[in-house]
Amino acid sequence: MAILDIKHVSKFFGGLAANSDVSFSMEQGMIMGLIGPNGAGKTTLFNCITGFYPPSKGEVLFKGVRMNGLQPNQVCHLGMVRTWQKVRPLAKMTVLDNVMVGALARTTSLKVARQVALEQLHVVKLEHKEDFLAGGLPIGERKKLEVARVLATKPELLLLDEVMGGLNPAESEEIIQLILELRKGGLTQMVIEHDMKAIMRISDRIVVLNSGEKLAEGAPQEIVNNKDVVSAYLGEEVE
Repeated sequence: MAILDIKHVSKFFGGLAANSDVSFSMEQGMIMGLIGPNGAGKTTLFNCITGFYPPSKGEVLFKGVRMNGLQPNQVCHLGMVRTWQKVRPLAKMTVLDNVMVGALARTTSLKVARQVALEQLHVVKLEHKEDFLAGGLPIGERKKLEVARVLATKPELLLLDEVMGGLNPAESEEIIQLILELRKGGLTQMVIEHDMKAIMRISDRIVVLNSGEKLAEGAPQEIVNNKDVVSAYLGEEVE
């Protein structure tokens, strides 16, 4: 059984369709890339999947459970979490305390939450910054902190919204390696990303949105060779 099923999901804002009849599924342990031009509806779809917006039509099924109508905290408790395109650290709290906030979704024990947070800071290679204020971190480390915080909730499905956005090549490479290491550990991931070379490296399959609709779905090489995708989004073929 698929871990995630998106069935004919549409989201309307007034008369505008931000998503229109989008369907696809994800198998456990895979990385799904979600791409498309600006305004294609990628983040809106993330919001519909994770409970921040209710779909106007269609269904979201996670591990066979219908997500429609559930709040984000309920979705998190079921094992699905997302990061944000614009990182949102709790700026006046320490790096460690930020990640403990995520861990407290699973435990009421501060001792346990601290241990979980330390483990996740080690995963993202931020353990040396645990006592720093989160607001003082550079953008690359803020991105890692956001990943550590959602990992502390012990997810089964992680949705990453432009986690490499605004990073230099070295920082992006660190995130790529982190995503690949998480897959080795069995974590299922869906990734919104504009860096096509990065998305080609990490994805098992790619879904392309354009004007809110699913334009294409397939293996990375199929996507870059799809003339409709090239015309709508890529502009040129990626080697």
